[in-house]
Amino acid sequence: MNQAEVHKLVSALRIKVAPKPLKLKKFGQPQSMVGADSDRYRLEICRTAVTSLIVNERLEMTKMMGMTIREYTERLIQEAITHGDTHVPTMNMVDWWLQDKSAIHKLFKVLVPRLKDQPHSYTRYFYSPIQASSNMHGALPTSKSYRDKVVVELVGHPFPSLHYSNTEPNKKMIHNVLLGEARREMRLQKEFDQRQVAEAKTLDSEVD
Repeated sequence: MNQAEVHKLVSALRIKVAPKPLKLKKFGQPQSMVGADSDRYRLEICRTAVTSLIVNERLEMTKMMGMTIREYTERLIQEAITHGDTHVPTMNMVDWWLQDKSAIHKLFKVLVPRLKDQPHSYTRYFYSPIQASSNMHGALPTSKSYRDKVVVELVGHPFPSLHYSNTEPNKKMIHNVLLGEARREMRLQKEFDQRQVAEAKTLDSEVD
């Protein structure tokens, strides 16, 4: 089977996937006997975060971690929807990824029915505001302590919805205030012109 036919065996994810593994920051947890730079250590970190995302349905983390966890979670949910809880290889995979075994029940009995008809991705990805710190000015992008933060959440979660501030109009912003005043002046001018035309027609009818 050539490379063009691989999609027949593995379905494509509904999100854009990075061509190379993303570099994750070293963590003190989970405690592992393997080196902090090894692939196994990376997987241990990822499966802990995937379990937390399935259980809590919304997590805030660093940018690289968020992108990686989103990819693994999308694949896990997609396999659960495709094969169900009677497929042994899928159950073995889910059993390894989800350290909290109650999350396995939630995956198949709560998330699969909720997301099986979802036409787009099963997760959403948002950039968080700039990270705050003990420094009164916050951690700047040039600082070594700065980390871009993101929020990864499951579709249909019970929490208040997130959205970027520029997706909804804010009447108090200066450009919106100026545009509002311009629209108001245009409306008043149009009403004045209409009254002038109506009065002119009235005078013409009276003269006739």
